[in-house]
Parts: sequence; structure tokens; C-alpha cells
Amino acid sequence: MRLKRGLVQVYTGDGKGKTTASLGLAWRAMGHGLKVCYIQFMKGATKSGEELSAGVFGGLFHFVSISADAQGAGRKSLPDEPWWTQPLTEADRACAKEALAFAHKALKSGEYDIVICDEINVACDMGLVAVEEILTLVREKPPNVELVLTGRNAKEEVIAAADLVTEMRSVKHPFSRDISARKGIEF
Repeated sequence: MRLKRGLVQVYTGDGKGKTTASLGLAWRAMGHGLKVCYIQFMKGATKSGEELSAGVFGGLFHFVSISADAQGAGRKSLPDEPWWTQPLTEADRACAKEALAFAHKALKSGEYDIVICDEINVACDMGLVAVEEILTLVREKPPNVELVLTGRNAKEEVIAAADLVTEMRSVKHPFSRDISARKGIEF
């Protein structure tokens, strides 16, 4: 089965669930035999459940993590200085460029029905990916491929170019009570 019409989806906002929503879409699609390429832009220091389960889906789910953290060149969080507040490194820039190139290749390959660029909006917000580079992905997307862009702080131009935009809003979160990310739930 191939998609007759692929759209552009954006999951953004400060609430939990952006990556989870994209993975739910992937799971549904794989149930119908569609192939998914899932590219992580800003994660990877710890193996996530999505990475660990990639092989379960019989070749329908291609997981790629291209970030400095995934390659061991990331910054380490300190108790009073989270990694996202630390200066960007050349490794961060190189990995973002590589992830973007991989996304272009995946979109054009004809191999995938859905391409998910997880946390690309965060990479853009941090200055690792330019808005115009995301818009180029949108413009070059083949008509039968679904493109999903996740991450908080999606730029207005990206929102305007999308067909579907969902904003996750945080109402209450365990992090505010110092409950750390839990294996199998948050990663």
C-alpha cells in the first residue's frame, strides 16, 4: 500500500506528547504496511524505547538518531545547568546538518511512506537548522509521503506551511515535582 496523498503535520507546544503522537501515527501506519523513517534530531544520549523497539516492526520502522549526544560528543547536564542552556558545539552543528541531509534523502528515496523529523523544531529554535531548511523539506516532499515535524517552538512559517498543526499544552507535569524522566514512559 502507498499513500495517495501525503500531508505535512506539526506537533509542537510545551506539553508532553509530541514525539509520542508521531510514534502513534507510525504504529498505526505500520499496521497498514506503510514504511516509516524516524529521524531524531536532538535526542540520543540514552537509548529510547523507540530505538530499542525499532527491530520489532519487521523492517517497516527505520530508526535514525543523529545528534551529538547519540554520537557521544554531547554536552553533559549539570545539576544547575541543563544541557539545553549550554553553548552549542561544532558537533551539534555537524549532527544537525547530517540529520537534515538524511531527512532529504529519506523523503526522496521512494522507500518511505512517512518521514518523521523528531525535535527538528527544537533544532531550529536553537539555531542548528534554519527555518528555510525546514520549508525546503516541505516544498520538496513528494506528494505521496507524509512529513511529520515535532518539537516545541515551531516557527510561524513552518506552522503556516503545514496541513495539520497540533499544539500540546502543559497543564500539569511531574517534572515540576522533581519526578525525573522514566524509562518506558518518557524515553
